[in-house]
Amino acid sequence: MQHKLRYIFIINTMNFVEELKWRGMIQDMTPGTEEQLKKEMTSAYLGIDPTADSLHIGHLVGVMMLRHFQRSGHKPIALIGGATGMIGDPSGKSQERVLIDEPKLRHNQECIKKQLEKFLDFNSKAENAAELVNNYDWMKDFTFLDFIRNVGKLITVNYMMSKDSVKRRISGENGADGMSFTEFSYQLLQGYDFVYLNSHKNCKLQLGGADQWGNITTGTEMIRKIAGNEAFALTCPLITKADGKKFGKTESGNVWLDRRYTSPYKFYQFWLNVSDEDAAKYIKIFTSLPQDEIEALIKEQADAPHLRPLQKRLALEITVMVHSQEDYEAAVEASNILFGNATSESLHKLDEETLLSVFEGVPQFEISKDELSAGIKAIDLLTEKADVFASKGELRKMVQGGGVSINKIKLTDTETVIDNSCLLNSKYILAQKGKKNYFLLIAK
Repeated sequence: MQHKLRYIFIINTMNFVEELKWRGMIQDMTPGTEEQLKKEMTSAYLGIDPTADSLHIGHLVGVMMLRHFQRSGHKPIALIGGATGMIGDPSGKSQERVLIDEPKLRHNQECIKKQLEKFLDFNSKAENAAELVNNYDWMKDFTFLDFIRNVGKLITVNYMMSKDSVKRRISGENGADGMSFTEFSYQLLQGYDFVYLNSHKNCKLQLGGADQWGNITTGTEMIRKIAGNEAFALTCPLITKADGKKFGKTESGNVWLDRRYTSPYKFYQFWLNVSDEDAAKYIKIFTSLPQDEIEALIKEQADAPHLRPLQKRLALEITVMVHSQEDYEAAVEASNILFGNATSESLHKLDEETLLSVFEGVPQFEISKDELSAGIKAIDLLTEKADVFASKGELRKMVQGGGVSINKIKLTDTETVIDNSCLLNSKYILAQKGKKNYFLLIAK
């Protein structure tokens, strides 16, 4: 219960900039930003790319910035880039992206909103309740002629060409294949988002990753020229792993927040398996734990690194926040099945999704459900029906040594009959050979 309470949204008077500084989450900041935040409750927005119907952990740095912003008493605005998502941000890209139609964008927006509700309070009656907007709503009726007349004239081509993201694409750096006019206009569109939100929502600050600095400052320049208003920018560093590789990528691709794409067990395992150096960095960025608690965990890790308290706490906090306490507990129990001394009862508790996640990559064999219903002797099942053992002699020898288990129960007699009552989730049997060799038998 104690961990569930952590995610009640509590508004306090912490200093947003100071909070981000000790967490290592500030790269650049325009002059006067901190003074503005001390002066009054301020609205800030962060753009989210809606090209998928789930966020992945690469989005979490920005989302956590919005979370800390709201906890500091300010108003966060999450902007779904419905219009800009149809074009594609050239920052950090070497190729133009595939365009998405409106129905898909609206679907993605709804899915992303549900995920953001885990981090931000959209339903509060307080003045700083979070808000979700979609720039497609104010861009869809903007004609091309109106846009180039009213917005295009504000920024010179020289100014746009000076941005690093544009320079890299036009020069062909890192294999870039040039830039279309569509993508070249991206910074005007993003800049206009800031203009619109400044005018309609009194939004004075834009947050983003370090690669967004050029686009964000284009917006502050537009606001200055159109309205003469002050506008501010704050970016966080791009997160990398200790070995220099890209954060959030695994061999199988992105680590998603949606369980359809990344199961809670795999999600939990990702955080549990980060290096000690990364864990000390990530626990500051991806949790809301206070500084003194994190410092105590870092000291605990230094004193007993083999116990991995940082990784365990990081995995707990973020799995509960993204999924649930129940999903976290199921992931821990599933981990014990693979790496600890779990019981058959624990194995039977696993749902199919988690079972398949835990034993992904182990050898699989199909067996006949009809034959199994009549009962099959273990010695036949594990040699003839599934090639777990090369011979019956090998099986007998290992059973005598206590090295064979069916569904985490030691096999003591090779003549034991296995039938449908042994099936996990009405479909699977887990055979174990020695301590580390698992085999999944699938009844069809």
